[in-house]
Amino acid sequence: MNREGTGFRRELRLFDATMLVVGSMIGSGIFIVSADIARMVGGGGYLLGVWLVAALLTLSAALSYGELAALFPRAGGQYVYLREAYSPLLGFLYGWTLFLVIQTGSIAAVAVAFAKFTAVLVPWFSEENVLVRVGGWSVNAGQLLAIASIAVLTLLNLRGIRVGKLVQDTFTVTKTVALLGLIVLGLTIGLNADSIARNLATFWDAQRLLPTPEGGWQPIRLEGLELLAAFGAAMVGALFALDAWNNVTFAAGEVVEPQRTIPRSMALGVLVVAALYLLANLAYLAVLPLRGNPEGVGVFERGIQFAALDRVGTAVAEAMFGPFGAVVMALLVMVSTFGCNNGLILSGARVYYAMAQDGLFFRSVGQLNRYAVPGVALVLQGVWASVLCLSGRYGDLLDYIVAAVLLFYILTIAGIFRLRRKMPTAERLYRAPLYPVLPLLYILVAAAIVLDLLLVKPRYTLAGLLIVLTGVPVYALWQWRRQRNRSTAG
Repeated sequence: MNREGTGFRRELRLFDATMLVVGSMIGSGIFIVSADIARMVGGGGYLLGVWLVAALLTLSAALSYGELAALFPRAGGQYVYLREAYSPLLGFLYGWTLFLVIQTGSIAAVAVAFAKFTAVLVPWFSEENVLVRVGGWSVNAGQLLAIASIAVLTLLNLRGIRVGKLVQDTFTVTKTVALLGLIVLGLTIGLNADSIARNLATFWDAQRLLPTPEGGWQPIRLEGLELLAAFGAAMVGALFALDAWNNVTFAAGEVVEPQRTIPRSMALGVLVVAALYLLANLAYLAVLPLRGNPEGVGVFERGIQFAALDRVGTAVAEAMFGPFGAVVMALLVMVSTFGCNNGLILSGARVYYAMAQDGLFFRSVGQLNRYAVPGVALVLQGVWASVLCLSGRYGDLLDYIVAAVLLFYILTIAGIFRLRRKMPTAERLYRAPLYPVLPLLYILVAAAIVLDLLLVKPRYTLAGLLIVLTGVPVYALWQWRRQRNRSTAG
């Protein structure tokens, strides 16, 4: 039975909306990407600097973004903002890229991370356990678990927003408390004098490690523009870990008093996560040396740079509590990634629903099921995310996503300037603080990072931008279908 006539049910209050922001942001990134950042910048000061700049950039975007959320408090979020500020084409390109790469790619990457940490407890789910191999294509047990986790969360969210928010609130509170506990332990009982001394000695010594053809690593000293380029490229991981703060806007149709609640929830959520991430990295540096040996036999010898499978969080827990610490950390990351994917799955489907309402997606995607949620959109999203689980590595998906995400964030924040001219008399219950300085600063810094990625990681960045452009002919096809349907109806 279709409940489209009654519309969405407004069930998300400030606490729920903030938990959606926090829960969607905290996934696996904070426990993994610091290893790659450490290899790219080589000094503890630069590691913390990367996270700090990424946090400030994200906060500036969230504070500015609130104006758009208050101006258009309905399902679809960024898709609606781009459509209203520029054109239906640009809105569609965002929604198309969200479906192909941004949201579904994030869901797949987080699900794969969930499976990786589950394998710590149940080795059968290891990526090495290949179940099917056909030529160069294979399916392992970890991929199947990733897909199963997506299916379970999709089924739960098909039962309505009340079930979805209950799962979100529960898992977000649990993992936030657990992450805070890890930080406190790392900064107290986990303090290691030798690690601290070594990290202080190289705190501002910038050094990038490049892989060699022989399988080793070659250190390259960084100065001037090379340091700036490496710093910008290193922000990819931090920005990925800090992303998804805007997902609450996708579900604006289910938020109570969205004009007030959404801007507040984004600001609060980003502040909480940014503080936790900075403290977590400080704890990492207090427990482990940043620089290490890839051939090291223990967590201290391998350091942050060469933590096994980049699992820095696990290495820190193991340094404090031995093998038991690795088990506890695996459980924490499993809870974290499961809760993160619930937020991503819940919110993403609302964008495709809004697109379908505009006639730019399959008509069935724009319908609500008997629980007042976009059921077909949830299923379609889950299927495509599962396909992505079967192809591409975690790092590949990360690199594809960040370039496209930044591009659309730049355009969206720039949309604030356009809409102030286009809709000067519209009621704005929330305005971007420090306008125009704060939005303009975000645009400039984010644009510099995109250009940096084009130079440092051209293969992935260009691939992400090409994915965006594939939406142009698809948009033309949908427009043709709409016109044909109108002609037939007439």
